[in-house]
Amino acid sequence: MTEKDKKVLENVFLANRPVACKICNGKLFYIGSGKYKCASCETEVYDDFGKVKEFLELNGPSPALLIAEKTGVSLDIIDLFLRKGRLEIIENSKYYITCEKCGCAIRYGRFCPHCARELLGGIQALFHEDTGECPKSSPKLKEGKMHFLHKK
Repeated sequence: MTEKDKKVLENVFLANRPVACKICNGKLFYIGSGKYKCASCETEVYDDFGKVKEFLELNGPSPALLIAEKTGVSLDIIDLFLRKGRLEIIENSKYYITCEKCGCAIRYGRFCPHCARELLGGIQALFHEDTGECPKSSPKLKEGKMHFLHKK
């Protein structure tokens, strides 16, 4: 899935959030974890994440295909929740998602711990290269001396 596809999915998820109560058309207030409450009739309404979370709380760990079938939330949106770390696959599951870099099995997120550390190291090196700063472990920073360009 490309970055463009992921952005489209995020926009679909955001567009599917409830804004008005289906019963009385009252204003909805976000309670948390995908749950909204109507200010007028106090009806609870769920967005896609809330539907998935509610299903998992009632039924326990389940395959994504079953979750999608029972909640009406698309598999792509469920995958988005896994990639964003909002959902997590249980340990010892026979189903996993894959690391976007090396392809190994992971329970949530985009990268396995090894690839995440590797990517972070590369980003830190680029930051220090672009800014001219030394890494925190560098002896120059530990000396605590100020250096001047044209000291007389």
